[in-house]
Amino acid sequence: MSHLTLSLGIARLPFLVLTPSCIALGLACVYRVQGSINVFEAVLVLLGALAAHVSVNAFNEYQDFHSGLDAQTQRTPFSGGSGVLPAHPELAPTALALAVFGLLFSMGVGLYFIALRGMALLPLGLVGVVLVTAYTQWITRHPVLCLLAPGLGFGPLMVMGTYTALTGMYSPMAMAASVVPFFLVNNLLLLNQFPDVEADRNAGRRHLLVPAGTKQAARWYAAQMLLAFTSLALCVMTGQLPLGALLGLISLALVVPTVRDVLEHSQHTEQLLPAMGRNVLINILTPVLMALGIVLW
Repeated sequence: MSHLTLSLGIARLPFLVLTPSCIALGLACVYRVQGSINVFEAVLVLLGALAAHVSVNAFNEYQDFHSGLDAQTQRTPFSGGSGVLPAHPELAPTALALAVFGLLFSMGVGLYFIALRGMALLPLGLVGVVLVTAYTQWITRHPVLCLLAPGLGFGPLMVMGTYTALTGMYSPMAMAASVVPFFLVNNLLLLNQFPDVEADRNAGRRHLLVPAGTKQAARWYAAQMLLAFTSLALCVMTGQLPLGALLGLISLALVVPTVRDVLEHSQHTEQLLPAMGRNVLINILTPVLMALGIVLW
């Protein structure tokens, strides 16, 4: 494999699709309020968000390689790391450089928008930097923080961050819209941790599955799915989101069998794999469907 191909593996390229999905939801809120979007600024926001996502992925790869966790995980298409560094340990400095460059680029984009539109973006940006740098080494050792950090990053920080970067203001609509990916992305990482629970326990990680076990974590997964789609309906009913946002409810066709399988097969990794695949689709499709509905209706 080429150095570029291996570097894309470290960045976890397939996982990056989640970022434009969440950014699209923020852009839809901007369009709904302003009636137009500055294309250059929208692309710049997307690049900054992608850089942050690459950074946290690369930091995770680098730190899990050095802790020995990568050598213990049961690798699946959705969990266990990319496997690049155990196979090519000479690329560890590349992973660290990619992580640092992604973080610096993302920070540079944030500073550009702060200079352009004021300080409203700064608190969101600071929280984002903390999440990127502290996730693997610290946050994964605290069950509640580990459960909520992914959703915070891809929900409020990305959706609200997009709106604030392009307008210089906070938005009740963007905040309401961000609640759905908050719960969904929490669940994305939660379900992806199921195959790795014993390896994570041995490496000192303490996410929700370690103290609670897979059966209780499966119930948390079901509860968060319920909260995600209930919050969507309630935000529309109370006027915080336009009626078109209900287009996101189409994803329930995937949610129902996925929740069923997680509850039934929480202790069997092989039988969980189809649910893990559908879980990814739910996370990508739901914000996109909501964004389309917000723009069109």
